[in-house]
Amino acid sequence: MLLSSYAAELKQKAQQGQLRRCKTVETIPIDVGGPQVRVDGRLAVNFSSNDYLGLSHHPRLQAAAIAAVQQYGTGSAASRLICGTNPLVVELETELARFKKAEAALVFNSGYQANVAILQAILGPQDWVFCDRLNHASLMDGCLLSKARWSRYRHLDLGHLEEKLAKAPPQARKWIVTDSVFSMDGDFPDLKGLVALAERYQALVMVDEAHATGLYGATGSGLCQQFGVSERVALQMGTFSKALGGSGAYVAGSRVLIDWLINHARGFIYSTAQSPPVIGAALAAVKLVQSDFTQRERLWQNMATLQRAVVAAGLTHRISVPLQSPIVPVLIGESVDTLRVSDALLAAGYFVQAIRPPTVPPKTGRLRIALSASHTEAQILGLVKALAPLLVG
Repeated sequence: MLLSSYAAELKQKAQQGQLRRCKTVETIPIDVGGPQVRVDGRLAVNFSSNDYLGLSHHPRLQAAAIAAVQQYGTGSAASRLICGTNPLVVELETELARFKKAEAALVFNSGYQANVAILQAILGPQDWVFCDRLNHASLMDGCLLSKARWSRYRHLDLGHLEEKLAKAPPQARKWIVTDSVFSMDGDFPDLKGLVALAERYQALVMVDEAHATGLYGATGSGLCQQFGVSERVALQMGTFSKALGGSGAYVAGSRVLIDWLINHARGFIYSTAQSPPVIGAALAAVKLVQSDFTQRERLWQNMATLQRAVVAAGLTHRISVPLQSPIVPVLIGESVDTLRVSDALLAAGYFVQAIRPPTVPPKTGRLRIALSASHTEAQILGLVKALAPLLVG
C-alpha cells in the first residue's frame, strides 16, 4: 500500500512510452568486426556508445591498466585527502594540465559527480550563473544545488545571453556555463563569441568538454583548443569515459581554482579515489590522442560516409547535415514512435537507443546515432538502409 503511488506513476510512464529499464549489453571484441554487442541476447551493431575513437579496447590502454594493478593494486583504499593520491594520479593531473594549457588539473570519479561538485563549490547564493538551456543535467543540477542566482538562455543564442548578463549587478561574481559539444544534439556554441561576451561583462566561463575531449583541436584537447580560447576559459571540465575509452572525469584551470576545489568540492573531498587501473588507462589515453591521430581521422571519414548516405537516402528532413560531430540525432517526436523505430532497428541488427523526455524536451524524442572510428563502411550504410523505410513521412 505504501508503494502504490510509485507503482501507479511507473505504469503511467509505461503508457506514455517513457518507462526505462537497463538492457543487458554484452560487448563483442572489436577485432571480430566493428563495435558489435548482444542486447538482451540479440546480436547487433552498436550505434549507441560514446566510445567515439574505439579506445576502450585499445592495447595501450589495456596494458596501462594491467601495469597499474600490478604496481598499485585494484583499489585506492581512501579519499584523495586521506591516502588516495598515488604517484599515478599526480602524473595524470600534470599531463592533463599540459594537455589543456592550464596551470593545474583535478580528477573526479565521474562526469556527473564532477559537474555537481564543481558548481556547488565555486557558486553561492550571492553569485549569478548563466546556462545554455540544453546543458547536460549534471550542469543544471550543480547550478540548482549551489543556490546561486540561476538563469538559462536560449540554446546557442549569445544575444539572449547578453540580455541576461546585462541585468546582473556589475559587482556580482558571474559565471557562464556551457557544454562544448551538446550530448543530444551534437552541435556546439561559438566559443570565441561566448568568451568575448564573458570578458565584456567580467564573467568567468566553465566549459564541459565531455563529448569533445580527444576529438577536436590540434592535439585533441577539445573545442576550447580548436576555437583558440583555452587560456581564456576559467575551467575546462571533461571525461575519460567517452572518446578516451575509460572512466572518470577531470577539470583543468588556474592553480587558485583547483586549490579552491580541493578544499570546497564535496564530491571530491568525500569520495574514495579512483582505482589505479582506471587512472592508468586514463593517462595512457590522454597521451595516445596527442600522438596518434589514426582513429580520429577514421572517425571523420565515417562521419563523411554517414552524411553522404543520409543525403542519398533523402533523410535530411530527420537528420541535419552537415554533421558537426559523431553525435547524430534522428528526430522522431513522440516517445512511443521513437521506441517503435528503435525496436525495429534492433530487430534488423542495429542498436540505436531511443532518447525520450526528460532527457530531451517533450515531443522531441529521437534516436541518437553515435559514430565510432571502429564502425565499418558496410555497417554505416546498412544502418541507413534499415532506417530509411522507418522514417517515411
